[in-house]
Amino acid sequence: MSMRIGKRQIGPGHSVYVVAELSANHNQNFDQAVAIVRASHEAGADAIKLQTYTADTMTIAADRDEYFGIRGGTLWDGRNLHDLYREAYTPWEWQPRLKKVAEDLGMDLFSSAFDPTAVDFLEEMGVPAHKVASCELVDIPLIQKMARTGKPLIMSTGMASMEEIEEALQSARAAGATQIALLKCTSAYPAPAEEMNLRTIPEMARCFGVPVGLSDHTMGIAAPVAAVALGACIIEKHLTFSRATQGPDSGFSLEPHEFKAMVEAVRTAEKALGEVHFGSSGKEEASRVFRRSLFVVQDVKRGETFTAANVRSIRPGHGLHTRHLTEVLGKHAVRDIERGTPLSWDLVLNS
Repeated sequence: MSMRIGKRQIGPGHSVYVVAELSANHNQNFDQAVAIVRASHEAGADAIKLQTYTADTMTIAADRDEYFGIRGGTLWDGRNLHDLYREAYTPWEWQPRLKKVAEDLGMDLFSSAFDPTAVDFLEEMGVPAHKVASCELVDIPLIQKMARTGKPLIMSTGMASMEEIEEALQSARAAGATQIALLKCTSAYPAPAEEMNLRTIPEMARCFGVPVGLSDHTMGIAAPVAAVALGACIIEKHLTFSRATQGPDSGFSLEPHEFKAMVEAVRTAEKALGEVHFGSSGKEEASRVFRRSLFVVQDVKRGETFTAANVRSIRPGHGLHTRHLTEVLGKHAVRDIERGTPLSWDLVLNS
């Protein structure tokens, strides 16, 4: 249950694959896009992800607000879909250049394609993988188009039912995809913590038998760290220079220092998960002395009886195991024993 993107193996037992989402945070400024790619590298991301569409490949220009006007409590309420995508899209001519910047930094770069022409364009670019956005999970012909490239496929599952995820997976596999990962996603911007339902992550892995990660739109870094603890193999998070810079996606993106803190926390979490292990670890060995054992806590004369007053279970752990206390009580001392002596069998008269 693993996949490979570029040089990275992704799945259980491998380091979490961290993806920085550029989205619209470039604000139509190429130099800012380049700077965000560089910032993602400095923050520890393994990959940068773009979005490949135009307003006209995403929707149509139409004034019918009952269909194309945005409402319902989103960040973009009151706007027209076509206008929003015209502002948010990443110019296609930038994308090969951004890929070169990322690769020079040792990062992967791939993109979410939103229509077949975008898939063809990305194939010409030579991207190492394709991404299916949550809203496109129900676009079966688009998924099949991506799958036929033979590239690894990452599919976000925001809003999707079990049946929709299963249909998308079956369609991708039937079209030739052999390496697929799913991302748990809550398609709210920003997403409230109480709607994340991260316990779905191990259940998705169990049900679908593929690597599972998190595409996260919450504010902060707690959700990605919790997701890693639950088995997430991929973390995708939006990155911006400043949320104060108004843009379509900046309000739910991390700033570079926050993204770096997230990566560091994720790396710590994956180390802490370790493996199933009982007994002491290497660093714990020095603490074994702090365990309790049986000590003589009063001066005892030869032949004197061991009692609860002169033998106790205390720290440190140099004496007999505490399980032997009832065996020792009532027996007699072989010789004079000084207070503070760890009890051993050679001090106990065997009679």
